[in-house]
Amino acid sequence: MPSEQICEASDGVRIAHQHAGQGPPLVLLAGQANNHHWWDDVRADFEATHTTITLDYRGTGRSDSPREGYSTEIFARDVVAVLDDLGVDRADVYGTSMGGRVAQCLAAHHPDRVRGLALGCTSPGGRLGVERDAEVRRQLAQSDRTAARQALLELMYTPAGLATRRGPYRVLGDPTMAPNARRGHLRASDGHDGATLLGAIAAPTLVLHGTDDRLNPAANAPVLAERIPCARLRMVDGARHAYFDEYRSVAGPAVLDFLSTA
Repeated sequence: MPSEQICEASDGVRIAHQHAGQGPPLVLLAGQANNHHWWDDVRADFEATHTTITLDYRGTGRSDSPREGYSTEIFARDVVAVLDDLGVDRADVYGTSMGGRVAQCLAAHHPDRVRGLALGCTSPGGRLGVERDAEVRRQLAQSDRTAARQALLELMYTPAGLATRRGPYRVLGDPTMAPNARRGHLRASDGHDGATLLGAIAAPTLVLHGTDDRLNPAANAPVLAERIPCARLRMVDGARHAYFDEYRSVAGPAVLDFLSTA
């Protein structure tokens, strides 16, 4: 069970963060509108070799939920506050989905804090990003919330994956979020534009993506890999958005192997 602490961000917002395992520090960044439980099912895969560090984004979990102040750059500054609170000068960072956008900001604007970088199922956003198709948007926006939840599950996992899992599913969002925080997370993710960030990333970088990801289209992965200096690309064949969970036997070792040589 991870130990939890509370620290104060630069604007006074209280951020809950968790750490577990032993070894060099590895920050794990979750997707949009999710707290640290996003990593519950796979966290142990990293704890034998790393001290894993997670946080509840502002607006989620046990962190404060301010009315304003949501962006991927602000989330990145919150990560710096967590590292400062733990006395960690430099860490490896693995960001997935919106967490990958936060990780881009962290690596570009705070390069001294990032040793190695892994970006999973994410995109550059803005002018470079490849948007999900209209049918996916329609499925997620339908008024029947049960149907929308099922659509999200099917975007996260393959039919074979869902057939062998009965939940609980950790990647469907924090149900305790206030409406203003949920809107803030959406604005933060939608407002991210990595066009000016990617070329400034100096950390060795691994880009991972499921080949069958429609929630964050797989076409975003080569865009990232081409624009980040010295990045490597690893596509996970057949995987959807939650590749890091359903294909953990492939994804976890790929990240650890990369970080061991970064």
